[in-house]
Amino acid sequence: MTEKAVRDVVIVGGGTAGWLTAGILAADHRAAFEDGLRVTLVESPTIPILGVGEGTWPSLRDTLRRIGIGETDFIRQCNASFKQGSRFDGWVNGAADDVYFHPFEAPPSFDDIDPLALWRAAPAGTPFAEAISHQAALCLAGRAPKQIVTPEYAAVANYAYHLDAPAFAAMLRAHCTQKLGVRLITDDMVDVVIGDDGTVESLVTKASGHVAGDLFVDCTGTRALLIGKALGVEAKSVGNFLFNDRALALHAPYEGEQAPIASQTTATAMPAGWIWDIALQTRRGIGYVYSSAYTSEDAARADLSTYLHRAAPASGVSGADARLIKFSGGYRETPWVGNVVAIGMAQGFVEPLEASAIVMIELSAMMLSDTLPAWRGAIETASARFNQRFAYRWSRIVDFLKLHYVLSRRPGQYWADNRKIASWPERLRRLVAQWKFEAPSREDFPQILEIFPAVSYVYILYGMGFETAPRRTHRRKDSPAIAERHLRDMALKRKKFLDGLPSNRELIGHIQSRGLTRI
Repeated sequence: MTEKAVRDVVIVGGGTAGWLTAGILAADHRAAFEDGLRVTLVESPTIPILGVGEGTWPSLRDTLRRIGIGETDFIRQCNASFKQGSRFDGWVNGAADDVYFHPFEAPPSFDDIDPLALWRAAPAGTPFAEAISHQAALCLAGRAPKQIVTPEYAAVANYAYHLDAPAFAAMLRAHCTQKLGVRLITDDMVDVVIGDDGTVESLVTKASGHVAGDLFVDCTGTRALLIGKALGVEAKSVGNFLFNDRALALHAPYEGEQAPIASQTTATAMPAGWIWDIALQTRRGIGYVYSSAYTSEDAARADLSTYLHRAAPASGVSGADARLIKFSGGYRETPWVGNVVAIGMAQGFVEPLEASAIVMIELSAMMLSDTLPAWRGAIETASARFNQRFAYRWSRIVDFLKLHYVLSRRPGQYWADNRKIASWPERLRRLVAQWKFEAPSREDFPQILEIFPAVSYVYILYGMGFETAPRRTHRRKDSPAIAERHLRDMALKRKKFLDGLPSNRELIGHIQSRGLTRI
């Protein structure tokens, strides 16, 4: 066979995207061994890590285990805390009691009991997430998702993490270079050599000369030096659906070393956007995501100061201390062109509502690794499959994030314009019209690996007061008896967990001093 093998993969850019991709490829393809894939990462010594995406999904537990990082080491080195979902304050109408949750724990199977039947059988006034899952109660009580004796990566309640992004990248860099066989070139890329067939032959670096490869991964963030600048692949804007294009970000210290650590990301609706509040071990990450078309930077800083005065009064920080980040929401519909694959912000970026950034890195790197062509001639087939999958995923992310806005009844032009149906993606329009008569189901989301499955949609829809008309006929899974059984089981489980689980601070203190049991 004369076909050229894919032996050398070159990743441009470090950070979470570059080093997670390097770790997954190197671990899966034996980069530390002579017969394995050769993985090289070129990292600029002059470009800092953005460090905004601190929220993750439960998938990160499997990813860390896949590349050989222990949970105790990760939590100790990355200032990490446990995340059990998202809490939304003020999104429906802004009233004092306007709170709902999107927890990670799945409700009872939709095949056994309809979620609406379960909610309607609960005591009057019970919030949707509290009726169909015990995890909202754990978040409200500040409980950890596991016991002190629970082994690494095992869970009592499903969980992800909040983390310090620069610390995470540093840990991944050390692990990849010291244990997984990744070759690091610390240098600036200054040019790209394109062959006669339109594929990339090599990178030109300032001090290290040419770096050749068979496949190149662009993890250069919004600069998109390979996929965008060298190959000219444009990003598709989603600004007509998702209006936000600015973020004011800062770190807020705790009032004391033993201050409680929240169990969830909290997203608080504001006049022209929303504020994230993420609790790490030693600080909170807080930021205001907003639209510059609806408010000024000065007004946004004042709104952030008002939030900080209420939510972190002893922090000593204000909106004036925040770093301004400008962004344009969008994604590349063909993130794999020729022998260049874009991962991370080079592939796409939308506002951090529901924390999709890191999980999209994981999914991209895992699909690249799982379907990595053995031969250059197979790249075209692999890239077509990859592009189809990720164009679908990005469009579904846009649908899901927009849903949070279209259901709001908050006053103000920003929220009113979000409700205008002209600003809704076409698929979301059809689904919302359909869901007035039937609840979301897996038939609405046909892919096996949906980025947001039906259960995520029901948490948002009914958490925000959406109404689906009751059925005129009844099915087995509408049974009041089945609903009552599930409500009893959940009440027992809720009490057991609330009584038996430590606080987040207590569990993290144990991990810092003694560690978790390794499997």
